[in-house]
Amino acid sequence: MRESIVEIAKTLRDAEIESVPCAPPSENYELNDEIAYGVQKHNIDIKIKDGRRIIGRKVGLTSEAIQSWLGVDRPDFGTLMDDMLVDNGASFSATRLLQPRAEAEIAFVMGEDLKGPTVVNDVIRATDYVLPAIEIIDSRIADWKITFFDTVADNASSGLFVLGDKPTRLIDINLSLAGMWLKKNGKVVSTGAGAACLGSPLKAIAWLANTLNALDTPIQKGDIILSGALGPVTPLVAGDYVQCSISKLGDASFRVV
Repeated sequence: MRESIVEIAKTLRDAEIESVPCAPPSENYELNDEIAYGVQKHNIDIKIKDGRRIIGRKVGLTSEAIQSWLGVDRPDFGTLMDDMLVDNGASFSATRLLQPRAEAEIAFVMGEDLKGPTVVNDVIRATDYVLPAIEIIDSRIADWKITFFDTVADNASSGLFVLGDKPTRLIDINLSLAGMWLKKNGKVVSTGAGAACLGSPLKAIAWLANTLNALDTPIQKGDIILSGALGPVTPLVAGDYVQCSISKLGDASFRVV
């Protein structure tokens, strides 16, 4: 199993470095949770050795729209590194990514450690504030032809992310009812609400806390957590300008150059 983890991790790493998507690992290996998350951790450990830093986590596959698109039926998680964060309103080069898609989310910034077993009230207590966010997902796997285990191995199809500038306390908003629109080049391309994320983004954070606790890697104070898409994704190309707005949370935007 260790040999498979190292081989798959190198294939995904090479695809990212060379900007050439690879075949799905599931075509050549029999994958399961242990192997897929092992591949993800192996590549994250290498990036840490190269000087990058973990700043949080992301929950993926939380909305019916995303699950239907990728043909999966349960959440997963990935790791956010410091060089994945793009300033609100800033630009990034299309060459940084292979097959980018944008989705609007609610980001949590944790004010306390969060260890399982966790329920929603624990998430509320541990959260410092929330922000509007746009995640720019990406896949090192050709044509997004992925199974659940493929996306897990590929760091939950992570790419980049943008955070809004207006911190909001949870006491000031009902996240399930928070409406969202996502515009690309001035046209609305996605709409949704907090309830699209496992019924509430709070439930997504609780799921993550319990999952990470089982792996002995709990959510820590200061972590940024992307809680999952509130609506469908939209593909990106150079020249696109993307904005999202989430009711009571404010806006976030970026440009691809």
